[in-house]
Amino acid sequence: MGISDAIRFHRAGDLKEAERLYRLALQTQPKHVDANHNLGVLLVQAGNPRAALRYFQVALQAGSGNDQHLFSFIECLLLLGRPREALAIIEQAEQIGLQKDEAERLRLRVAAATAGRPAEEALPVLEKCAELLPMNAEIHHKLGSALYALGRLPEAEACYRRAIELDPGSPTAHNEYGILLIQLERLAEGEASYRRATDLKPDYAVAHLNLANALSALGRLDEAKASFQRALLLEPGWQEGRSVYLCFLAYTGIETPESYLRQAREWEGFSISAAVRESARARRIPNGARRGRRLRIGYVSGDFKSHPVSIFMAPLLECHDRTRAEVFAYSSAGMQDGVTKNIQRNVEHWHSVDGMSDDAAVALIAAHRIDVLVDLSGHTRNNRLGIFARRAAPVQCHYLGYFASTGLTEMDYWIADSVLVPEDQGIQYCEKIWRLPRVWVGYRMSGGLPDPVPKQRPDGKIRVGTFNHLGKINDHTLALWARVLHEIQGASLLLKSKELEDPVNRRRVLEKLHSFQIPESRVDLRGRTADWGAHMDLYNELDIALDPVGGSTGSTTTCEGLSMGTPIVTLAGRGNAGRMTSSMLTSIGHEEWIAVNETEYVEKAVRLARGPDSRARLRVSLRESMRRSALCDVPGLARSLEDGYEAMFDACNRIGKA
Repeated sequence: MGISDAIRFHRAGDLKEAERLYRLALQTQPKHVDANHNLGVLLVQAGNPRAALRYFQVALQAGSGNDQHLFSFIECLLLLGRPREALAIIEQAEQIGLQKDEAERLRLRVAAATAGRPAEEALPVLEKCAELLPMNAEIHHKLGSALYALGRLPEAEACYRRAIELDPGSPTAHNEYGILLIQLERLAEGEASYRRATDLKPDYAVAHLNLANALSALGRLDEAKASFQRALLLEPGWQEGRSVYLCFLAYTGIETPESYLRQAREWEGFSISAAVRESARARRIPNGARRGRRLRIGYVSGDFKSHPVSIFMAPLLECHDRTRAEVFAYSSAGMQDGVTKNIQRNVEHWHSVDGMSDDAAVALIAAHRIDVLVDLSGHTRNNRLGIFARRAAPVQCHYLGYFASTGLTEMDYWIADSVLVPEDQGIQYCEKIWRLPRVWVGYRMSGGLPDPVPKQRPDGKIRVGTFNHLGKINDHTLALWARVLHEIQGASLLLKSKELEDPVNRRRVLEKLHSFQIPESRVDLRGRTADWGAHMDLYNELDIALDPVGGSTGSTTTCEGLSMGTPIVTLAGRGNAGRMTSSMLTSIGHEEWIAVNETEYVEKAVRLARGPDSRARLRVSLRESMRRSALCDVPGLARSLEDGYEAMFDACNRIGKA
């Protein structure tokens, strides 16, 4: 039996017999071109590209002029994660004119240029290939992805549109085009693109999840929930997807706290194997008692960048007492900016765990002998809850970045205060609530704030409203605000949010308010301002801020409004997400703006509207009284947290966990 018999068995799918015959032939003809090439192909099919590589090399060295032999070798290099070598071989082949199949060569060139490379390196190759093969949809698609990664959105859009024009049946292209459209705040178009992707590929879980996010941004929460559930039905063990869904539930308040907690507890069962969970429960980390040494504190976050979490965390990290705490920061996101650099300066140890496996990250943290590991993400984007589920430190707790229980068995504490999580609401968490003796956050006012100057309108009418993210403004909130407008004669509603750039969102808000008998003439919708200063100055046009209800209240937005002298009415909700503003108002001594029910919410807004003199005094005095309050006492927060961390760790040692 010879080469032809080996090929016959190979084509019939009998890889074991084909391999035996190829190897037998090579014993007598070790440089046989087809035998070497075909054995290499077989080994790749069997999942062993490393072993295949040398057979492809022999086939080429033996003088093969076959395009397919060259391309097989290049594909093998790509499978082995060696794209630079693959690209070098392609370029060498181009120089000597070895290959004849230009389309396949360019396809491999694109694959080699984009595999594991930053977009700026891949871009020149992609642009050249797009010129040479203007009718190749895949190249235009990849070029669009590279341009998107570089923030060149208009050019990326043109490439995606060209790719879809050339290959309208590509679900991946439609999905990625949808991502770009959402980034451009064209939500309805983004929804349509995601729907096209799911129509083409009904089992496309990522597209279903993206569609759910778009529907949530459009205020269609029930439809969003159904799309989330469809995505997770397709990919039950999808750790990131399940986190996104939990974040949606917590942010919108679409389900009861009890239902949310049940589903949060299920996360680790879907995402973390039983063996890993059992190992984590049994793990003991021998850090030993402090005995006067500094406590080693590790913060894990995907938001060490320009982000609301860092607005609160950056000043806190700066204020940690270095005689008490040795601070480590573990960043789980690749993006860095000026805020990142500031944070790096204010921690003693900076480590990126972006792209690192959970096991490798746990090993790194263990090597640093971290005493208290603090999660700052919860189920938000770029979280690394898998690290905490594996028990990376003797004490593990969540702080600041999320607004509900993580659901993790190995998360020991959830840091709050007595207003944020009252005693009767602790049952909403699987973690033990650690209540600080003060407001749970600290806010540092930015420099260069505009002066708080009340702007009198010619008609003398009151303006109420909010600058919160539109995702917080649900139908329940709009109905309550309509009641406020009906009670305050002639008042208008001012809403500012970047999401209001989208005409579909504007129409949804106006139509919903109209259904509550609020005419369009009493509604002022604003999108982006020219800059941060203009954004803050707009608070001078807002007489009374109204906090969203039913889901997540303001936090950063609350602090911004108060710093501009704008009073805010809030409704203390059932969970942490609905009580952030209540905690902040308590800390600055204005509990009178906190309502316990919707009727009281309306009454408090009306009372503020009827006191123009007191509002004028607040406009000029609130900033300074806020500055003197616990809310702006960041050093005090740092001391309180350090006390808490030390007590948590000492308790852990007493019960023998460390």
